[in-house]
Amino acid sequence: MFENVSLGFGKKTIVEALNLRIGREDRIGLIGPNGSGKSTLLRMLAGEQGTDRGSIRFARGVRVGYLSQDLKLGGEQTLVNFVVGSVPGRAELERQLADAEREMATAEQSGDEEAMMTAAERLADAHTRTADFDVQYTEHEALRILSGLGFQPEDATRPLDEFSGGWKMRAVLASLLFQQPDLLLLDEPTNHLDLPSVAWFSAYLKRYRRAFVLVSHDREFLNEQIDRVVSFEPEGIRQFSGNYEGYKRQRAEEEVVLENKAKNLAREREKTEQFIDRFRAQANKAAAVQSRVKMLEKMEEVRVFERRQVMSFGFPPCDRTGNESLRVDQLRKAYGSRVVLDKVDLSVRRGEKIGIIGVNGAGKTTLLRTIAGELQADGGSVNFGNKIKVGYYAQHHADALRGERTVFEEVAAVDPSAGQTRVRTILGAFLFTGDDVEKPIRVLSGGERARVALAKLLLKPGNLLLMDEPTNHLDLESSESLAESLKTYDGTLLFVSHNRSFVRALATRIWDVEGGKVETYPGTLDEYMDSSRRRRDGEPPAAPGRTAGASRPSEQVQKGRSEGPGRNDKVPADRSEPAKPGRDARRREAERRSERNRVLGPLRKRVTAMEGEIAALEAEQRRRSGQLADPATYADNARRSELLDGYRRDATALEELTARWEVAQAELEGMEAESASEG
Repeated sequence: MFENVSLGFGKKTIVEALNLRIGREDRIGLIGPNGSGKSTLLRMLAGEQGTDRGSIRFARGVRVGYLSQDLKLGGEQTLVNFVVGSVPGRAELERQLADAEREMATAEQSGDEEAMMTAAERLADAHTRTADFDVQYTEHEALRILSGLGFQPEDATRPLDEFSGGWKMRAVLASLLFQQPDLLLLDEPTNHLDLPSVAWFSAYLKRYRRAFVLVSHDREFLNEQIDRVVSFEPEGIRQFSGNYEGYKRQRAEEEVVLENKAKNLAREREKTEQFIDRFRAQANKAAAVQSRVKMLEKMEEVRVFERRQVMSFGFPPCDRTGNESLRVDQLRKAYGSRVVLDKVDLSVRRGEKIGIIGVNGAGKTTLLRTIAGELQADGGSVNFGNKIKVGYYAQHHADALRGERTVFEEVAAVDPSAGQTRVRTILGAFLFTGDDVEKPIRVLSGGERARVALAKLLLKPGNLLLMDEPTNHLDLESSESLAESLKTYDGTLLFVSHNRSFVRALATRIWDVEGGKVETYPGTLDEYMDSSRRRRDGEPPAAPGRTAGASRPSEQVQKGRSEGPGRNDKVPADRSEPAKPGRDARRREAERRSERNRVLGPLRKRVTAMEGEIAALEAEQRRRSGQLADPATYADNARRSELLDGYRRDATALEELTARWEVAQAELEGMEAESASEG
């Protein structure tokens, strides 16, 4: 619990008089731009950062686990031993067990029966507590978590020193999940995970019955996990109930209310000032004027929300190229005896946006680096189309920036002919303004370095972009801004990303790298994942361009009615059979009309009733909006809260009711069309 906590560094305030309570099962998303203080707040919770004022208190016995973006880990300890041995208290239990065994041995040597009895009781208690501990924290569970995070069975016995930084980060995450702390602090936990591991981790967190605080740049991951938002806003730290989408909606509603209040107060102030100016010189109006002057002095100031700056830029038009941007023929790449890419054939057409997915270590980055020419292929060829100019962004490019250069010098070096105005304009789009452009690279944060590397790319983007995890180290809003900018890019894009929201926003085709091969799928991420699931489950493929669950409501209704006779299905299966003349044909036609009316009548009534409910809710929302725009409303906090709560509640109800109406309306239209075709 934060109690009136304040902290600042120099002129920068991180938190000011912050009060924050974290419940036993709270699922908190911590959001804000890079550099706002998210990681600092996590370090304060972890006990690694002190405060200027106030205190941070925990309930007795609470265990805290912290996944930092910066960690140093190594040694000869094996992976599984590191995870199993990470649980606090294990070493103490082992020490107590060894002490009890020594005490028992001493008592046996002395032959003192009373001492032996006492030692035996202590030894039995130590064994019981150790056994209970081992039941709760089993090696089997550690191996299960490691497998979910992408480790292979043979990795369990490898020393930690043999793993790369990204895999060490996974090892620390595995140890934290194994420990099951009462409060889990996660700073960008998906940065070093691939899509399958993100999916597993997401499912694990959904089942986690303890509190956690999560920082993530993946909108979808946040929405899946959190039920509360703590946000670094320009006016200070704010708290909102619900997931990230709920936060955005509430923030937008607050902004509208404040803007309306500010407009109303401005009109009232203007009228008051006009009255004062008009009647100031008239003696018979002196009292009224003086009253208005006092009223003007007492009028409150309404500060609307300050708009936070977000990285925003656009790509210049690309040079025209041939229809084929890239062709890869029989590409082979190996590291020693390990073959990463084996006789891979690929073709890329102009304007495609291809998302490259696969587990870590499958060869995604190797493929991009080989195409970019950073790695030499062991076989095959990479051929670019006519007039292709390649732009390449990778995580190691941000790390390789020259620390002694300023931000301006680092970007300007890409194209000395660009001119100071163009370089500063591009840097401004990436939030480097004023004196920021003179900062040395060495003092920048990870997110700032990533923005510098992106700015260098924009100065000379080329017409074939290769991007490896471009959203790592960017905050959520910057990640989404990058996706929006890339949507407008008219060149060809190949990118690797674990960020599902980012892949969904951009990819028109998927490359799945696995087992030395690259499977190509001409569709979106959702379509590819649905296709993979169908193959795995032995289901027939979906119709082209349609994923599971993507059919229109009317199609779903018709599908449900045609898959077999149910309780209410009396319509003949073979509607194409011509009607026979005479009494039988008339009887069948009457039965069909009766069945249609029996089904359509209640459905029409349901649709009409929903339309009435929607109209009533909309009218009530208009009434509340008018009251919220009235300055007098804000003099009564209880009334204001009641109106806001009602507005938010009915906004959700209206959204849900409208969605249900759309389904019912589509169902009705489908059945009416079916009825008309039969008639």
